[in-house]
Amino acid sequence: MSPRRFSLARSLLATAGVLVLAWGIDRLAGQVLNPYLYRILVLCGLNVMLALSLNLVNGITGQFSIGHAGFMAVGAYASAAFTVYAVPRLFGVGPEAAGAVVMAPLFLALLVGGSASALAGFVVGLPSMRLRGDYLAIVTLGFGEIIRVAILNIDAVGGARGFAGVPHRTDLAWVLAGAAATFLVLRNLLRSYHGRAFLAIREDEIAAEALGVPTTRYKVTAFVIAAFFAGVAGALFAHYTYLHTNSFTFMKSIEVIVMVVLGGMGSLVGSILGATVLTALPEALRFASAERLIIYSVLLIVLMIARPQGILGKTEGGRR
Repeated sequence: MSPRRFSLARSLLATAGVLVLAWGIDRLAGQVLNPYLYRILVLCGLNVMLALSLNLVNGITGQFSIGHAGFMAVGAYASAAFTVYAVPRLFGVGPEAAGAVVMAPLFLALLVGGSASALAGFVVGLPSMRLRGDYLAIVTLGFGEIIRVAILNIDAVGGARGFAGVPHRTDLAWVLAGAAATFLVLRNLLRSYHGRAFLAIREDEIAAEALGVPTTRYKVTAFVIAAFFAGVAGALFAHYTYLHTNSFTFMKSIEVIVMVVLGGMGSLVGSILGATVLTALPEALRFASAERLIIYSVLLIVLMIARPQGILGKTEGGRR
């Protein structure tokens, strides 16, 4: 067997193993855990996808985007509209369908959501990636708010009422598979020539440009890839719970940024850890309902003082 065929066979085997493992964990969690804990696991997986994708822009490429919730919203509403309006005509599958019948439509809905967000990332990134620092942050912040306000005024997707009628087809298996795919793609990208170009831009953009790295093209590429996976996370979210623009506010973007910073800028494993901790911690503190947010804030402050580089900030692509 040639090295290329062996590599392809190994990749297919690994993919099948990840899918089987995700399905097994979902079945086990559904039997062992109550619905509340099951929901927390699903939200952890979605936030892992968001943190990993944002880390590509903020941690690995060294840009500063604070509008990631906007790309999640684009993916969520695009996939929901596809499921509600296009799937019945293309597949003859209504919201009442279940089981294996909905796997292909849901997979296509995820692709639609991710592609719509990637297109939005390209439209926003192409002109704004020539900016740096605070200016880029302001542009991405404006994009996130524009998307949210625009959705509020589109009656076809529910407007201010929220998008009703989207079937809830996402489960833990889909979320785990999406999180694993995000991690594997970004890990392989980070280890490639393109990943080294991203890191070079982060460390010194002028020097990278002088060495022949097309910095604007790579920054836009990172933005598009990050937007794609944020859109897939949004599509999974749209098919899991009630869809409303309140889930994609500016504070959601800040929450994802905190996850990336807490885990370690540039560290993929750190993003997984940061997203998991910051999703589960508020729920674990519900025993102190009155002081929960105070305890949560104090813990974050103490951690950032003790570990300003993040929990795993000196591993993988983290700053050294």
